[in-house]
Amino acid sequence: MFISELEGSPSLEVVNLVLQKLARGEKVTSLAIGEPLYNTPKEIIEVAYRSMVEGETHYTSSYGIQEVREAIVEKVRRKNKIDASIRNTIFITAKQSVYAIMMAMAGNRPKILLPNPGYFYTEPALLAGLTPIKYALNDDLSFDVSKVISLLDDKTAAVMINTPGNPTGRVIDRKDLEELYEACRSKGIRIISDEAYEDIVYGKEHFSVGSIEGHPDLVTTIFSLSKSYSMTGWRAGYTVGSEEIVSRMARVIEHTYTCSPPFIQRASAFALRNGDTFINEFREDFRKKKEHVEGKLARIRGVKTYPIEGAFYAFPNYGLKIKSEDLARELLEKHHVAVLPGTAFGTAGEGHIRISFSGSLESIDRGLDALSLFLESGH
Repeated sequence: MFISELEGSPSLEVVNLVLQKLARGEKVTSLAIGEPLYNTPKEIIEVAYRSMVEGETHYTSSYGIQEVREAIVEKVRRKNKIDASIRNTIFITAKQSVYAIMMAMAGNRPKILLPNPGYFYTEPALLAGLTPIKYALNDDLSFDVSKVISLLDDKTAAVMINTPGNPTGRVIDRKDLEELYEACRSKGIRIISDEAYEDIVYGKEHFSVGSIEGHPDLVTTIFSLSKSYSMTGWRAGYTVGSEEIVSRMARVIEHTYTCSPPFIQRASAFALRNGDTFINEFREDFRKKKEHVEGKLARIRGVKTYPIEGAFYAFPNYGLKIKSEDLARELLEKHHVAVLPGTAFGTAGEGHIRISFSGSLESIDRGLDALSLFLESGH
């Protein structure tokens, strides 16, 4: 697979189109960008600033500095119940981690199972030389463990899961994760668990499948500081896995961007150890926006909604006979509102759009009012 054969990121293409319109002086309401509205807490910024001023602007280990890896171990033991050690940790942004993990585990088994609809895992799989096999979700967008298990065979290298899910907003139940783990363990199949939205959960328990193991082995877990601490631009994240996988991921970093900036790692260590207050504030604000969006969508004729259990997305079915890409394009051109088409997340996303409620209530209302007008007028 060559880069020239890959499709671009649908979300970034929409972002670029929105930015172009803004540069031309056009007003655009974006419900497309998966990014918290809040600024990074100043306490985190101050740690990074002090680190830079004190001269921490040079190369570090590809695994990450000692302090941040110790903070990662403390956090995953306390919050995720994963019995990790320094040897099981690496500081790496979540999106890069997806690619590095797939590169690290590519080998004799060619297939990897990916959710449909689901986040943009297909292109990293192809770049890693793996064959993506899509597994379907239930009609209500929840995880169907029986469908996944039915696809497991001796050619399966790994199963990719995402909880809370993007774009679905669903949280995978503990019993389903336990059943999946036992099925994978019996066949020696790895699980890659993307838990970037772990801290944004409403009324349910977030359960890390990696906690089932005595120590990280078959499960590799991806974490991010982007959503929990509103640090999207910092490109800060970390992964916990077996020593073998982590060491191979370090090689990917060594031969690409060498290391993450040390001042970002210092600030990340501080956030992991001291940031629960920020998380609680952000989550409560997201909860209010979620309830607001659920109410607004429920009043739009023909729209079918699904439970939003985590993250900050709604993924409704809009009920019109129009392709989701065409709907998103017309909504942007006619009403200056940006959403992501459901097919950006796989063929099963047709008939859906992803709505992000990470912005202000004012922008959410403008966007959803325009969407209501668009849909109820038959567009």
